[in-house]
Amino acid sequence: MKPIARALSLAPVLALSVLVAPAGAQTEPADDTVADVVNAHILPRFQMLADQTQRLADAAAADCNAKSAALRSAYGDAFDAWISASHLRFGPSEANDRAFALAFWPDSRGATPRALAGLISEQDPIAATGGDYGQVSIAARGFYAMEYVLYDDTLMSAGDAPYHCQLVQTISADMATTARHIFEDWQSTYADIMMNPSDAGIYRSDDEVLQEIFKSLSTGLQFTAEARLGRPLGTFARPRPTRAEAWRSGRSARHVMLSLTALRDLALRLAGDDADLAGKLDAGFDRASSQLHALGDPIFAGVARPQTRLKIEVLQQSIEAIRTTVRAELGPKIGVAAGFNALDGD
Repeated sequence: MKPIARALSLAPVLALSVLVAPAGAQTEPADDTVADVVNAHILPRFQMLADQTQRLADAAAADCNAKSAALRSAYGDAFDAWISASHLRFGPSEANDRAFALAFWPDSRGATPRALAGLISEQDPIAATGGDYGQVSIAARGFYAMEYVLYDDTLMSAGDAPYHCQLVQTISADMATTARHIFEDWQSTYADIMMNPSDAGIYRSDDEVLQEIFKSLSTGLQFTAEARLGRPLGTFARPRPTRAEAWRSGRSARHVMLSLTALRDLALRLAGDDADLAGKLDAGFDRASSQLHALGDPIFAGVARPQTRLKIEVLQQSIEAIRTTVRAELGPKIGVAAGFNALDGD
């Protein structure tokens, strides 16, 4: 399937475990940094996600045709909002597996197309309402499930047309509900929890809050390098272009750019008034973004061609170099050091 034209532009549309280390010299109070990250980085992203997923649900209610330009455009805008917030997988997005309900990927065993094919072939009545749909397998929910029913050559036209329409509308309504709950929890309680740590709270100190935020940055860079780029790269003998994220909708490179943009914003907020460190981080993100733009390969189809593959590997190394700077210099600056996380394995 040809990638959609809007994904050819890599310009982002949104302007927008860790161990405590011996305290480093912080050039501004930790509570000011936390407040800035929460109010200027986190809350706007989850509000955008809630707004855009609701617009997607409204677009699906108005026109559920898989090839509807308005529906696909709303889907793209909502997906942009998720990718720009997807590194913030803690607190409200972690509760009740909400992040997985929005974004079940990587799907190494093909659970999403199987789950959707089963619903469609059986015309399972659970797809009748968004409220009930929360009970189905996570693999059949969220952005990647929606990509199949809007862009996959087989599933976008499978089964009875009225049921397919209902499924599109229900998946999008379920996504809007999930995103709204995430934002409401951030707005009502979790922002205050992070900005006002206490001995009886989830976070006992500003240092513990900073370590949570720092982990999101470090792990976000790791995920982009190892999953968004590493999965399609595969091995030299066996490249796997169809393992690229959201390749059916032509969004693979766009997701890398959106992720880099969001992670740059977070890194620079954590760097604060350390001009040298901010400049070094900025230069690293500039280098990676320029390399991505120069690829001109929206779905990383070139992983099988030696010259293009090399350029993608160089991009991956540039992102890993940013993460090295984050761990070796930014971490000590804010008084935390990265430990193991779920992506590190055993």
